Amino acid sequence: MNVYADSSFLVAVYSPQLDSLKALEWLQKATDSLPFTPLHRHELRTALRLRVFRRQISSRQRAQAFAEIENDLSAGILAHVPIPWTDSFREAERLALRHAEILGVRSIDLLHVGIAVALKARYFLTLDRRQLALVKAAGMRVKF
Repeated sequence: MNVYADSSFLVAVYSPQLDSLKALEWLQKATDSLPFTPLHRHELRTALRLRVFRRQISSRQRAQAFAEIENDLSAGILAHVPIPWTDSFREAERLALRHAEILGVRSIDLLHVGIAVALKARYFLTLDRRQLALVKAAGMRVKF
């Protein structure tokens, strides 16, 4: 798998927001499955619940998004991928040492990029500007 998406990209795919159309178009054109880790599942589902709390989407829309995620997993659009935790944390710490104080990135951003590096992704999908700078600093290309 050459592409890794962070949760900001996935939230745009599964709930309406400014960049949703662009994210959906990218996903529809993709030829390979997008890795979907346990971290993605947790963050995405929590983000959708938070959008209900903020009254940005309804409970019904959240339930529909959960169903769409499961459908995309069954269809192979998303693919369950285990996280190589030790390598991922090692990469996240290496990136933090070099870039955290300069870019102001959060630990979850470092962890996502560390996971992408550990999974040997060449491209990264994100809507997060700080993470975008970290991705470039890590030597990956931004695909979205």
